[in-house]
Amino acid sequence: MKKPSISSRAALWVGVLAIPLLTSCGSIGTLEWSSADTGYTTLFDGSDLNQWKPVGNANWRLQDNLLLADLGSGFLVTRQSYQDFQLKVDFWVDPSANSGIYIRCTDLQNITATNAYEVNIYDQRPDPSFGTGAIVDVAKVSPMPKAGGQWNSYDITFKGDRMVVYLNGEKTVETRDSRLSAAGPIALQYEKGVVRFRSIKIKPL
Repeated sequence: MKKPSISSRAALWVGVLAIPLLTSCGSIGTLEWSSADTGYTTLFDGSDLNQWKPVGNANWRLQDNLLLADLGSGFLVTRQSYQDFQLKVDFWVDPSANSGIYIRCTDLQNITATNAYEVNIYDQRPDPSFGTGAIVDVAKVSPMPKAGGQWNSYDITFKGDRMVVYLNGEKTVETRDSRLSAAGPIALQYEKGVVRFRSIKIKPL
């Protein structure tokens, strides 16, 4: 039997080494997401709120190395603006909570799902198609996953007009929308219930 040439064996090894890369990264059209935990900047790790400022009267505070709110209504907003990025957020909410993560905010005095993209955290939303896991009024989720009563991880990628959301490793929505393309702050919402954040980090794309 003829032995494989050196070049053939090299090509085989390249193919073998590529397999793990294909299992850790997913291609979403021209948008790529990665499960690798490298290249991130910490926005919150339990130590301080130096990169955030409050809007409204929600009682955001640090408690047991967590960011917590359970009264009032309002937002905690990044001091910097972001446009294209991968955002990872670990959070806990009770089943009645109404919260969310607002992307590319354009009006910090009146943050809504009209002038920002809202990745929702709201298990009891009357219309569940835009509840937890959805981008409100942009991308519906079906069936709606439940986040209440447990720790959860959001992995949110925005690049140009493309956006994809994963909750606890499962893709909830993937869509295109060019309505809000400019960089803007990221805002955490508190509206109802108990909301806790454990870790927030971002990687520019």
